[in-house]
Amino acid sequence: MNKKPKKIGMVSLGCPKNLVDSEALLGDLGVSGYEITPDEKEADIIIVNTCGFLQSAVKESVDTILEMAGYKTKGRCQQLIVTGCLAERHPEELLKEIPEIDHLLGTKQYPLLKHLLNGSGPSQQRNHVHEPAQYFEDYGARAVTTPFYSAYVKIAEGCSNKCAFCIIPKLRGPIQSRSADSILAEVRQLAARGVREINLVSQDTTLYGYDLGMKRGLIELLEAMAEIEGVDWMRLFYNYPTVLTTELMDAVQRIDKICKYIDVPLQHSHDFMLKHMKRQETERGVREMVDQLRARIPGVALRTTFITGFPGETDAHFQHLLDFVNEVEFDHVGVFAYSDEPGTTAFDYDDKVDPAVGEARRDRLMAAQRDIVLRNNKARIGQTHPALVEGLGDDGLLMLGRLPFQGPDIDGQVILEQCEAAPGDLVAVRITGALDYDLVATPENQE
Repeated sequence: MNKKPKKIGMVSLGCPKNLVDSEALLGDLGVSGYEITPDEKEADIIIVNTCGFLQSAVKESVDTILEMAGYKTKGRCQQLIVTGCLAERHPEELLKEIPEIDHLLGTKQYPLLKHLLNGSGPSQQRNHVHEPAQYFEDYGARAVTTPFYSAYVKIAEGCSNKCAFCIIPKLRGPIQSRSADSILAEVRQLAARGVREINLVSQDTTLYGYDLGMKRGLIELLEAMAEIEGVDWMRLFYNYPTVLTTELMDAVQRIDKICKYIDVPLQHSHDFMLKHMKRQETERGVREMVDQLRARIPGVALRTTFITGFPGETDAHFQHLLDFVNEVEFDHVGVFAYSDEPGTTAFDYDDKVDPAVGEARRDRLMAAQRDIVLRNNKARIGQTHPALVEGLGDDGLLMLGRLPFQGPDIDGQVILEQCEAAPGDLVAVRITGALDYDLVATPENQE
């Protein structure tokens, strides 16, 4: 009599890059004979893929682990597995404080888990963070947990930058680009499953291929991806500004399938702050880059992120940043108040800023950005764009979608009036209204 397959439940926390790891792990376990369930109460094995980037993420991860540990008594859970960045960052503390954890794996041991579960790995120990590194090169079995028409594709692991506020290089190591063949094979498989939008992610997307000796690696990858049937939109996230070349800009403009949308985290605008953050760019270089992007890619949507309250930031430095944002008028901005993270260079800085000041500055910057977005969105009224239909909103009444200049989950959406299209469809729409971060539009052929 065949044994009933064990059920795997997973909670994935953190960024899209972590989500790709989770999806690859679920796929690997699925082809190894396990059944995947979305209901933790029904799971025999629960995995928590953690984030450890900021203290707020650490707290969320710990709270989630404790919540999942409860299913060992109130559910069917027999094994609790903790993976990811927090496991990499604080393995001993987690195992000591949460004895319910059966196995702890870092960011470099995901393929090891199936061996631990079937008894062919070092299952007698709990801490596997320091086991030899293993990475998924083949993502063919990967599960997709995002809507069926959109997926993230991770093109590299790790980061070789030395930003003073960031712990990621210590957790994930230097950049390791995947081979173009493995990425293209994954994209073909995703397209065959109905994925129309491919969102490229890594810690530093613009450096893709440099470690493999390919200075044009990203451009060549994009050109090859554009030839894949079924892929309609390609989007670039996490582009480091100093290697955002004019040749790449021209490729974004030239290749029709690439959304004219560039995500380029800047962190600050003042030269003192950029140097203090150990960033490689300068204000002058950033301004030149923005001018080139807008000249070479007409209508490009620019997304960026900033940090307020970083050590050494004075009122004058913040005012410089506020003036810069008001002048440049980015389409999308994310702002984070500085979080003092042990293990980072900035943790040892003496010139700390009161956290309450950093949070107040974040709120002021986001208020200014809200006005910019509304003004820019009003200027779009009357324009026609393709929209990727996402389906009914949480209220079950409004049909929602996204335009090429709206990234999934982090930007606004478009409310589609009189829309009869199905989720995953691409339809031409005319923008008729603006609501802060969101837009209102009507399909052209349904007015």
